[in-house]
Amino acid sequence: MGPAAAISKLTPESEIVFTNPDDPDAEIPELSKLLAEAQSRRGPWETSESIAKRRALREGKPLLIWFTDTAQSPMCRALSQELFSTPDFEKWAGEKLVRLRIDANVKIDDESLGLDEKESLRIRMQNHVANLKKQYRVLGHPSVLMLGPGGETIGRYRGYKSGEADYLWGQIKHAEAVAADTRGQWRADLEAKGYREWKDRSGRGVFAKLTGYANGSLTLIEPDGTRSRTREDRLSEGDRTWIAEQKKLRGM
Repeated sequence: MGPAAAISKLTPESEIVFTNPDDPDAEIPELSKLLAEAQSRRGPWETSESIAKRRALREGKPLLIWFTDTAQSPMCRALSQELFSTPDFEKWAGEKLVRLRIDANVKIDDESLGLDEKESLRIRMQNHVANLKKQYRVLGHPSVLMLGPGGETIGRYRGYKSGEADYLWGQIKHAEAVAADTRGQWRADLEAKGYREWKDRSGRGVFAKLTGYANGSLTLIEPDGTRSRTREDRLSEGDRTWIAEQKKLRGM
């Protein structure tokens, strides 16, 4: 989309806060730092719900959540071996999904902690897993959920029998396609409210809305409420052109 077309979707002036350059909000992180963190990878499966949900929003992908019990459930181990750990699934999922694994088998491997500290942390993590199971209405292992862009459940699959990998993968592929269609409308609705794709000079992007501007400093907010701050000279040429058009419209 060129600058002229983007102008029709600009954030209304009444919704933009022109911040005071003499009193910057130091608590808002730099966009470059957030984008660098987003590119870091801890493995094919995230273990933090908040990180996984943020990645799904930023990358424009559905979120696959796998509730498993690696210690007590033979069905979970079979699902891992027959589908989730296979090269074909890894390749497809890496392109199409953000994956989150919630394991009921909580392990604390931090050797810097004492026995009491490890036990306290283990209990807190077990409680967190229990709360997530309640939040997503999970009743057994394995349970697999596919979430759309708004956090809505697109697909829900409980249980697994050895040999069902192709069937389950087909169900997951269908849910991914439905979620992709849903995301298209979700994104269009947000674009109508002023959200757009911003990119830095390295080509890293974030879907966000401009909420603050002062002397070349921008404040952006993502759909999940994450705010960040950057400067015009750190953005792509297309973004700098877009900003120049907005300033011209406002007589700045």
